[in-house]
Amino acid sequence: MKKIAVIMGSDSDLPVVEKAIKTLETYGVPYEVHVFSAHRTPVQAKEFAEGARDAGFGAIIAAAGMAAHLAGAIAANTTLPVVGIPVKSSLNGIDALLATVQMPSGIPVATVAIDGAANAALLCIEMLAIEDASLAEKLAAARLDGEKNVLKKNADIEARFNH
Repeated sequence: MKKIAVIMGSDSDLPVVEKAIKTLETYGVPYEVHVFSAHRTPVQAKEFAEGARDAGFGAIIAAAGMAAHLAGAIAANTTLPVVGIPVKSSLNGIDALLATVQMPSGIPVATVAIDGAANAALLCIEMLAIEDASLAEKLAAARLDGEKNVLKKNADIEARFNH
């Protein structure tokens, strides 16, 4: 199975990124976690992105706040899918969201919600599940569990309020 790279621009992003790590662990997807800054370690970030495919990665998650150029810098140096997590650190995360989502044509970055690390991991898992039937089954089971949970909550609310 391909592994997922989880990259954050600063260790201050770790509380958000841990949600992606936990999700990858839940599905049994191998991963590596790194801190690379698009602005402070641009050479290392570029080298990692350029070598990611040969290193066995199937997708890359990149989390950053403020200027949030990390996902774009990574995407500019690989043809692997890159999923950006804008991290709320200033301006309620709107600056990070816009910096992550506004990529030029030809250099795509899939972008999840501000602090949406779990969905970033799930999107990468879905990518791997294209070729991995066991992952696809785990995803389908999780969706079914989610449906059951909502229907139970609905039944509880209906029983409480609908007389």
